[in-house]
Amino acid sequence: MSVEIVFETHSISTDNERGIATGWLPGLLSERGRTLAAELGERRRDDGIAAVFTSDLRRAVETAEIAFGGAGIPIHQDPRLRECNYGSLNGVPSRRWKPSVRGGSTIRSLAERATGRRSNACAISWTICGLPTTASESS
Repeated sequence: MSVEIVFETHSISTDNERGIATGWLPGLLSERGRTLAAELGERRRDDGIAAVFTSDLRRAVETAEIAFGGAGIPIHQDPRLRECNYGSLNGVPSRRWKPSVRGGSTIRSLAERATGRRSNACAISWTICGLPTTASESS
C-alpha cells in the first residue's frame, strides 16, 4: 500500500494578523483562522484521510481539531512538526527581526528534528494528512 501525504499549514493566528513571530509560543487562531480551518475540513474531510499529524503547538492543534474533529479521523500531535524556534524573537514583531537569531532554530535543524536525519531541504508544515492510495493511483 502506498500513502499520499498532504501538507497543510496551521490556519491564521492572532499573532499572524498582528505581525508577531510566534515561533514556539502556542498561539491562538483568529476568528478568520477558525473559519479557514473549518473550510479546510470541508475541503479535505471526504478525501479518505487516514490520520492527521500536527505539531503540539496550540494553533496547529486547534486547526486540526476544527477541521477534522468529530470526523472519526485520528489526530496525532508530534513536537517534531513545530515550526522554527525563533529563540529570543519568539513573540516579537517580525519587523524587528535581524539576520541572525541567538538561541533559535535554523531551517536545517528544523528539518533534522522533523525527519530524524540531516537534510539540506525542508518542507515546513504543521498539519500532515495521510491518505492511503491504491498502487494504480500512485503510479
